[in-house]
Amino acid sequence: MSATGLDVFDRTVHKTNNWLHELMDVLGWPAKHRAYSALRGTLHALRDRLTVEEVAQLGAQLPMLVRGFYYEGWDPTGKPLKERHKEQFLARIAQEMRSDESTDPERVARAVFAVLAKRVSEGEIQDVKHVLPGDIRHLWP
Repeated sequence: MSATGLDVFDRTVHKTNNWLHELMDVLGWPAKHRAYSALRGTLHALRDRLTVEEVAQLGAQLPMLVRGFYYEGWDPTGKPLKERHKEQFLARIAQEMRSDESTDPERVARAVFAVLAKRVSEGEIQDVKHVLPGDIRHLWP
């Protein structure tokens, strides 16, 4: 029996849970809400640093539910942000996760990027990395 009444919704919930569980494993966190915050915050920081075209191309490869919170609150005006340094990028993640001050934003970024590298096509990951400055690109596995 379907949990939501629609197979497409059940599949995206299942896929999203798989992503969150993988992130929990990488980070060693038992709490799914922390993994969700880490994934959401890192995706938002990444999204705002990408060109509009690259945002759409990456978004197309995300599970529907992840895609929803990836685009949540997005305003493409003035994007991409001109952050050139890792510290600026990590500060954005820290700001997104401000309710969890014990979190190391660099560790979070590396973990989320590791999950993305496993779950998104290699070609798309290369495209994403290509538009990032070297300082941020080095956070990828």
